[in-house]
Amino acid sequence: MSLSGSVQAGLSVSVRGLVRRFGQRNVIDRLDLDIRRGEFVALLGASGCGKSTLLRILADLDHDIEGDVFVSPRRGVAFQSPRLFPWKRVWSNVVAGLPRGADRVRANAALDEVGLTHRGDAWPKDLSGGEAQRASLARALVRNPDLLLLDEPFGALDALTRLKAQALVADLWQKHRQAVLLVTHDVEEALLLADRVLVMRDGVVAHEARIDLPRPRSTGSAGFNRLRTQLLDWLGVSEPAAPAKQSNH
Repeated sequence: MSLSGSVQAGLSVSVRGLVRRFGQRNVIDRLDLDIRRGEFVALLGASGCGKSTLLRILADLDHDIEGDVFVSPRRGVAFQSPRLFPWKRVWSNVVAGLPRGADRVRANAALDEVGLTHRGDAWPKDLSGGEAQRASLARALVRNPDLLLLDEPFGALDALTRLKAQALVADLWQKHRQAVLLVTHDVEEALLLADRVLVMRDGVVAHEARIDLPRPRSTGSAGFNRLRTQLLDWLGVSEPAAPAKQSNH
């Protein structure tokens, strides 16, 4: 097994023959994956298919693997739970884990990127769900990553806050153009944000769709609806049939 910054030119992630076992089960089973620099990739799949396990491996949080994994060393991670330290103020949470000397100025710059500078002195318990998730995103961005790993970061947010968070991530990606791997259960979210959508099944990438829709994207366009139907079909989900039109006669 290798986990290294020596990524092939033009790639932020290169995985070959990856295997991760839990007991007798191969949750990831000889998986191959490339993510190009600056590419936004969304990863879909049923619960338990290995999506989050793959992300944890790429984040260097799981080492009990076989195969070759080459990942850019400059990476940031944000999870569904913000995982803020309750005893640190927001700005201090943002620079937690950085080398000594990381200061308030650096924290404020990252908080400004997510529209949260005014909450830098707050305690995590005083943040709303959306604010806490933005603080978590600032903590990932403060590392100036060229790979951003997002594990269902909007899953616990209400619908309106989720839409705002999605728009924020889209804007940040357009600005910085780092590679992004987004793990999500939300097909529409994947289509709104990603250049490429992957569907995992049986421990491998079973399907791939390139999303060539112009940005910003509309959920009502014919192209969007066609791709949504295709992804749902790959996931084994049938869309409800449209109600029959009633005759006026």
